[in-house]
Amino acid sequence: MPLVTTGELLLEAYAASRAVGAFNVLHLETAEALAAGAESSGLPLILQISQNCVEFHGDLRPITDATLAIARNSTARLAVHLDHAESEELVDRALEAGMSSVMFDASRLPYAQNVARTAAVAARVHRHGATIEAELGEVGGKDGVHAPGVRTDPEEAARFVAGTGIDALAVAVGSSHAMTRRDAQLDHALIRRLDERLDLPLVLHGSSGASDEEIAAAIAEGITKVNVSTHLNAAFTVAVRERLAVDPAVVDSRRYLGAGRTALSAEAARLQLLFAGAEPSRV
Repeated sequence: MPLVTTGELLLEAYAASRAVGAFNVLHLETAEALAAGAESSGLPLILQISQNCVEFHGDLRPITDATLAIARNSTARLAVHLDHAESEELVDRALEAGMSSVMFDASRLPYAQNVARTAAVAARVHRHGATIEAELGEVGGKDGVHAPGVRTDPEEAARFVAGTGIDALAVAVGSSHAMTRRDAQLDHALIRRLDERLDLPLVLHGSSGASDEEIAAAIAEGITKVNVSTHLNAAFTVAVRERLAVDPAVVDSRRYLGAGRTALSAEAARLQLLFAGAEPSRV
């Protein structure tokens, strides 16, 4: 199936008061598993390649070209997105490679510098006909502002959106990156206030730390894009460990990576169905 764009999927989900999953690619096996999960669920999915992933592979193009090829050959509606890019040069290369969206992360900078750099990148992204997501304050787990008690202010967020021209905003509402326990308590009242104040899709980062019930409630209050990485990585890794425990003599990596791929695919499909089935309540 031809690639779809992230912008298209975000607008569809936003209009329907539901959410689209955005799941991180780490390597070829995860890209294959996520595509298979989307085919199983029958729902669209955003495949995300982070700056960390690019650094792990040593270059943008091999993992990006492989992910784009998987997306184009899938029967699911898939988009490919650059996640947490702090490098403007990487943003440009991602757009040239064929990604339809980027998340430019200048959240480590003071507010005024974040606005200025993000606005400049947004202008370049829009000239490519692509979509840009940004973040106001760092997400927890990255020395950030999503630590307990820190939240995105709706009025400051409105000024940030107006000053940058972004298309989607990652907000601090109680989640944190790289959590391995699903016990985060999201600020649902704040999500509702942000949704009422901002006329664009809201993005939940650090969703691995939130339970199914917390995520479903967040979607009902206005979250449109749900990023998941650590939780899905855990599903993959647990399956690999179990496979190696059953057969410790195995040396063919396809044997245990295949088990991880199967487990990841199933959990990705389950999450997609959860996100699509959350009760809408946006006015």
